[in-house]
Amino acid sequence: MTSRASDPLPSPGPEPWLRSDGPLARRVARPLQGFLGIEAAGGLVLLAATVAALVWANSPWRQLYMDLFHTEMVVSVGGHVLQEDLTHWINDGLMAIFFLVVGMEIKQEVVSGELRDRRAAVLPAFAAVGGMVVPAALYLAINAGGPGVDGWGIPMATDIAFALGVVALLGSRVPPPLKVFLLTLAVVDDIGAIAVIAVFYTEAISWAWLGGAAAVLVVVVVFRRARVRYLPVYVGLGTVLWLCLFESGVHATLAGVSLGLLTPALPLLGGVDKAHVVARLPGRHDRSAADVQDVGFLVRESVSPAERITHALHPWSAFVIVPLFALANAGIEVSAKAITSPATVTVGVLGGLVVGKTVGITVFSWVAVRLGFGVLPAGVRFVQLAGVAAIAGIGFTVSLFVAGLAFPDAPGLVNDAKIGILVASGVAALVGALVLILSAPSPRSES
Repeated sequence: MTSRASDPLPSPGPEPWLRSDGPLARRVARPLQGFLGIEAAGGLVLLAATVAALVWANSPWRQLYMDLFHTEMVVSVGGHVLQEDLTHWINDGLMAIFFLVVGMEIKQEVVSGELRDRRAAVLPAFAAVGGMVVPAALYLAINAGGPGVDGWGIPMATDIAFALGVVALLGSRVPPPLKVFLLTLAVVDDIGAIAVIAVFYTEAISWAWLGGAAAVLVVVVVFRRARVRYLPVYVGLGTVLWLCLFESGVHATLAGVSLGLLTPALPLLGGVDKAHVVARLPGRHDRSAADVQDVGFLVRESVSPAERITHALHPWSAFVIVPLFALANAGIEVSAKAITSPATVTVGVLGGLVVGKTVGITVFSWVAVRLGFGVLPAGVRFVQLAGVAAIAGIGFTVSLFVAGLAFPDAPGLVNDAKIGILVASGVAALVGALVLILSAPSPRSES
């Protein structure tokens, strides 16, 4: 039976565009589950890239690995020349996209996520502080007065992709509220890591270039207030911002963080008029191209720019950029002679990530609960929280990043730090997984 133009519109109830599994719901609702899934799957790809780098760097083709990632690449714009090897282009350039995604995730959590509710955010935020302060203090105690003292920021980081990958493998043994606790903790941890990089791991500053970066940020704010939506404009401004920060001495990846934090995290239209959308849905022969464009505009603009851009960039960050970073940075020689003597940097990183993270997060959480600052997530026991605290000792990506900043002229110390990071991340994953498996309630006790 064919429908006529005068037929009434179907009831919005059964309309597939508005069902919970329909395109409109998928595009409007914030896909937290999708984010966690990408991070978990990205952790597996990251692990594969790390193993590939280690095997390659310890194989007969080691020199090929070294030659590839030390290949000089030159970019010339007018009279301005940028010359870096491939590793630095990845670390300074591509990782800016990774930090852009991090910045937008932080912004979304603050505006509409777990960090919006202060009471819900107190416990993971307090735990994150413990997970940064205690590892740094333990590292400093081990390396006091030694050449590796500047590496105190290395064991402060948590690699959310690896951590969520381990949690995903454990399945139902990890209560959902505990996964949210880990995600929120990692977001606060990212804020701390960004602050440490900006304040403590910055070279001599060129104030002229830094002033140029500030001017670019002002232009971004003005354009945002003027509701300029044309994405290429912001891509161009972001490129100029990156160049200014690169030349200023402040680490260039902070360009990504800055733009991420400035990206609107609320829909520009403030919501969707569902009745209007239903009335103009395509699918009937009398719907015009203007109707289709209108629906597309309403759906697109009812999702925040931060969420749209994160949705587009997050898979590239998780499956391409971060694994490529691991491939370029995790290729170290694994042998007794590869570690500097005395191996205080390796021991400091290992102790900070495995012991410092577990103790810091668990103790600070206990104090917060005892003092009434926060409450344990529903259905979560302290022993399970301790297991997640151990998993948070998987520092990997940001730890490797900070290691290169901490010892820019000491490749031996960087190598020591990388060995500590790799061993610590593996131990932290195993210890945390074991604690969570042993502390999970039995199926009989749940029934």
